[in-house]
Amino acid sequence: MIDAMNRTTPEYAAREAKEHSEDFMTRTLENQAAKVPSDIWLFAAVGAMGVSLYLQMQCKKEDSQFVGQWAAPLMLIGVYNKLVKIASSDRVHRGA
Repeated sequence: MIDAMNRTTPEYAAREAKEHSEDFMTRTLENQAAKVPSDIWLFAAVGAMGVSLYLQMQCKKEDSQFVGQWAAPLMLIGVYNKLVKIASSDRVHRGA
C-alpha cells in the first residue's frame, strides 16, 4: 500500500520518466517522422497494392510480389508516425 502511494508523487514520475527516456537518435527519428503527414503512408501503401495488382495483370509475378510486400511496412510506418504525433514517447524532454 505504501509503495502504491509513492508511485503518485512527482519525484517518482520524474525518476520513472528518466529511466525510460529515449536516446538522441530515437528523439531525432520521432521529430522527423512527425513532420510527414500520416496520410502519405496510407496513400503509399494503397499505391503499392495498386502497382502490385497492375504488375500481376501484366504477368510479372515476381515484380508484383516484391512491390506488394511494401504495403505492410508502409502501413506500419504510418501507425508509428501517428503514435509519435499523438503521444511522443519521451516525457523527460517534453517537460512532464
